[in-house]
Amino acid sequence: MDPKQFTPPLVAILRGLTPAEAQAAGQALFDAGFRLLEVPLNRPGALESIAILSHMAPADAIVGGGTMLTVADVETVHAAGGRMLVSPNCNPEVIARAAQLGMLCAPGVATPTEAFAALAAGAQALKIFPAEMVGHAGLKAFKTVIPAGTPLWPVGGITPESMAAWIAAGATGFGIGGSLYSPGVTAEELGKRARSFVDAWNAAQK
Repeated sequence: MDPKQFTPPLVAILRGLTPAEAQAAGQALFDAGFRLLEVPLNRPGALESIAILSHMAPADAIVGGGTMLTVADVETVHAAGGRMLVSPNCNPEVIARAAQLGMLCAPGVATPTEAFAALAAGAQALKIFPAEMVGHAGLKAFKTVIPAGTPLWPVGGITPESMAAWIAAGATGFGIGGSLYSPGVTAEELGKRARSFVDAWNAAQK
């Protein structure tokens, strides 16, 4: 699956999303323009939330799981309708299984060694994590050695205000967590936050 088909390339990280909130949260995000939604598996109700979001997603959007650490995680997320793998680490076996199932694979990497291992296993995008540790200089260094055109998505501490500097350093997308979604946020507030990220992305492209 080509990650470049999803615009804007912003992944909403919905850590702690409950099934009861999923419909309203998903609608707010899709209406704001988000097309990539991730529900981390290390909170209760994640698979049910993925199933709800996958069912309601527009044709040009996909939903996936985050904190996917095992082949079993890949298979259960896929069975729930998830079509994207996001992980905090680089596990070639997990990436390969997700790629085999046709999922968009965006594993976490923090070094060039991990990046090349992830790409060899079938990753189509690289989650640069933790972004605060890698930094702008680190991302620029990645860009000089990683195959041209590889999507690089910093994750960790991203705000609308920080996006332009990351893009200047080589970022081609982002994973956005706590500054976008936090448990209990209203759908109205979530939509407002989501639009601020989409607007910041669009402004940085001009």
